[in-house]
Amino acid sequence: MSLLAVALTGGIGSGKTAVSRAFARHDISIIDTDVLAREVVEPGQPALQDIVAAFGGECLDATGALDRAYLRRLVFADTERRQRLEAILHPRILQALRERLALIQTPYCLVVVPLLVETGWISSSSGFWW
Repeated sequence: MSLLAVALTGGIGSGKTAVSRAFARHDISIIDTDVLAREVVEPGQPALQDIVAAFGGECLDATGALDRAYLRRLVFADTERRQRLEAILHPRILQALRERLALIQTPYCLVVVPLLVETGWISSSSGFWW
């Protein structure tokens, strides 16, 4: 069976969650890349180790989890640091997406990708044609 993955994109507050919930109520499979982004930086994951190597142990909170607020302050005002973080995260998120898509047993699914254009995943180089 061939899978049709339909991308849902948009900025903060644009209604992505409301739309994906509406589809989910009709038993449509949903993959949210924001959820995948959180999973790839859980304690023990290679991405978290790479973030610490790139930005220092201050990126971790007292429990050993990613201190998102600290990292946000560190990278989003600095293009070079943000690009370094994206180079760590985006390939892993894309790989996690591919793995989840491989598990879908229905003819199509909805993939929520807030930064579809910004990540470059809208081109054939990503392996996807949205």
